[in-house]
Amino acid sequence: MQNAALAAPTRQRIIQAVLRIIGEDGVAAVTNRRIAKEAGVSLGSVTYHFETQHDLLRESLLHFVREEARHFTELADQCQTEGIAIEDAASLAGQVACGTVFDSAHLAPFELYIHSGRDERLREAAAEAFHAYDRLATRILTALGVPDAERLAATTVALVMGLQLRRLATGSPADDLVDALLLLVRGAGDRLPGQDRPA
Repeated sequence: MQNAALAAPTRQRIIQAVLRIIGEDGVAAVTNRRIAKEAGVSLGSVTYHFETQHDLLRESLLHFVREEARHFTELADQCQTEGIAIEDAASLAGQVACGTVFDSAHLAPFELYIHSGRDERLREAAAEAFHAYDRLATRILTALGVPDAERLAATTVALVMGLQLRRLATGSPADDLVDALLLLVRGAGDRLPGQDRPA
């Protein structure tokens, strides 16, 4: 048990180094030697914690998604406990998007998702990542009182990720995200709490 506790920081440093490298120079730049240098660990530590590069990429992607999901789950809980309105929730999403600095660690998942299209061994991890985002979207939409939240979850995730990719590529503002989320939620079909059906 003590060995596991001592190993955790090293493993964490390795994963963070992998995400930085991928974000800076792409998946092809991930080598054990560069990881060791970036993480400040021995070369042997890299191979001790991760037997293959596939293991490294898979765990790095899942680590990023888990951290993101934890952060956004806190926001979902806030929506539920404070009874936040749809407009306020969309505005909050925009603030989060604006606050997301596209540093190398945030660029890495986009690289890894594309790489998953070329490497079947990573597709299971990518699918797990998207399932986590879908579950989170369902939770947030449910907290907001959106009908049929589970059915809308994947579309909401696709919308957010697509607009984030657009923002990354063009530098466009996060206002587009707020407008798009409101359009999606308001078009969900049934009446939302606090909204009257048009006459």
